[in-house]
Formats: sequence, structure tokens, C-alpha cells
Amino acid sequence: MTTAATAYDAIRDRILSGGIRPGDRLREATLADELGLSRTPVREAMRRLEQDGLIAHVPHKGATVRALDTQQMTELYLVREVLEGTAARLAAQHASEAEIAALRELLAGQPSEAEDAGAAEASRRNAVFHGAIRDAAHNRFLLAAMEGVHASLALLGPTTLGLRGRISAAAQEHAAILDAIAARRPDAAEEAAREHIRQAHRARLRLVYGTE
Repeated sequence: MTTAATAYDAIRDRILSGGIRPGDRLREATLADELGLSRTPVREAMRRLEQDGLIAHVPHKGATVRALDTQQMTELYLVREVLEGTAARLAAQHASEAEIAALRELLAGQPSEAEDAGAAEASRRNAVFHGAIRDAAHNRFLLAAMEGVHASLALLGPTTLGLRGRISAAAQEHAAILDAIAARRPDAAEEAAREHIRQAHRARLRLVYGTE
């Protein structure tokens, strides 16, 4: 792996994990020092991240992690609704019994509202659950399309699972998706997944507008 690729993976991982957040400024020299690399591979990595849509150049500020406006958020959730719905539909048709059993274990391991796991851990487990559904769809082209959407989700900011009641609501929505997949009901699985993303979008707007 080249040093530029190393820098790209490291910076991208920080953005996706929330270590670097939307609106944060990215200083080439600082990143180079932190990664133990020269500035040249970091500069190349930042150009690639800009091509990916994760970094933007802001006047008088320089390179920053992109922050989505409400219209862009809506567009992202609409695309995510279609893709997650399709993944659930395909999972209902193609998931093995072992994959369904694994999904049940993941759902059982998700924290409840009363647990002290925190929104960050709930978000991590949520991502694993959705990833397992995508894998159970058994469609490599769908996985490729969803990879770009997954990267863009990091630009939304803090998880909505920190909102009051959202962890419990999301768990119920996940259960509805899994029940439909296990019952081999593609239409129901797709609709349950779409409704889950619609609810996530509503929660995001509450977070944006401070109406919680």
C-alpha cells in the first residue's frame, strides 16, 4: 500500500467514525504529523477525499469535512430509503437460515433505552445490523452502490440515536424488518425498511431544527 493510500484510509476512517466531524477544518501539516507521514501523501489523500465528496474547500477556511444542508440531507435519505428497502427485499428472498439467525442475535444484542451503552455504541450496533442485512441480500452491485451512501452518512453529524426514545423506536423498526425477512415476505420487508429510514429522516430533522 502506498503512503498516499495509507493517508487516505486513515483520514477517511476518522471521518466515517466521527473522529473528524462535518465542518471541521483539515490542516495538511497537522494530519501529516499525526499520521507520521510527509505532507505530499496527505495532500494526495485529501484530493481523493474531495473527489469522493467528503471534503470541500471553504473560502477563508480551507479544506473542511463537508456539511450537508437540509435539502442534501433529504436527497441522501431518499436514496438510502430505496437502497435499504431493496436490500431488505433481497434478503427476504435470498438470506440463509444462518444469516437470519445471526440477524436475530444482533437484534437481541442491541441496547435498550434503559441501558447505559450510549448513543455511540447504539450507532455502532445499528450499523452492524444494517450491514448484515446488506450482506444477506447477496447482491454485489447493491453493496457497491450502498458503500458510497454509507460514506455520505458520516456527513450528517451526530447520530439521531441520542434523541429521547429513538433507540427503542429503532429497535422496534429493526424487529419489523427482521420479522418480514424471516417470514420470506419481500414486500413487507422492503416497506418495513423504507419506513425505518423515513423515521430516521424525521429524527434527523428534529435534531437539525432542535425540536426535540
